[in-house]
Amino acid sequence: MLEQEIFRVDDPGRIRDIARAHPWATLISHTPDRGLVVSHLPVLVDDSRQDAGDTRDTGCTLLGHLARADARRHELGSHEVVVVIQGPHGYISPSWYEETPHVPTWNFTVLHVHGRPEVLDPADTYDVLSATVDHFEDRLPEPWRLAREESYARRIATAVTGFRLPATKVTAKAKLSQDEREEIVLRLAGALESRRPYAVPELARAMRDIRRKP
Repeated sequence: MLEQEIFRVDDPGRIRDIARAHPWATLISHTPDRGLVVSHLPVLVDDSRQDAGDTRDTGCTLLGHLARADARRHELGSHEVVVVIQGPHGYISPSWYEETPHVPTWNFTVLHVHGRPEVLDPADTYDVLSATVDHFEDRLPEPWRLAREESYARRIATAVTGFRLPATKVTAKAKLSQDEREEIVLRLAGALESRRPYAVPELARAMRDIRRKP
């Protein structure tokens, strides 16, 4: 990914916040036999590494799980992988600037998390599954817990491989019109809040928020 200073995200806290807010990720491996292998999966931020002051953490340690068959295809744990986390993104029409010259563009936030996965044992894999359920269920009025179906859940968990990914490198980019004047950014954000079919309110919020950050 092209790294441009104006769009670079370096703050570890902000990086983790992006990962927490957008847990549906893409895992990419390059294997000797199959070449590129790609899977899609939910990931969590492992805050325990931060709490313990783990010096290996360069900004983001992830937890995830795959079907065991997919983990074998990735040869998980035997080489470095990349996890791509896509934040808010959307099309920007030249007409929204209300001045010329401008061309169409795409605003976005994205993380590329590099590292070698640590394959977890069955007990830790089950803990990742339970934590993943809790992460999504906690937003509901009456959260469902994996323990409600523990016997069944433990049985099917044997077909799952959990992993921890301590990041050796994180490339984070937020292209949010930082190269435009304040009045233009606010105009574009307003369009993203209301202009169908390309309205993306979350992207508009990100554009407003980044202007407020020092």
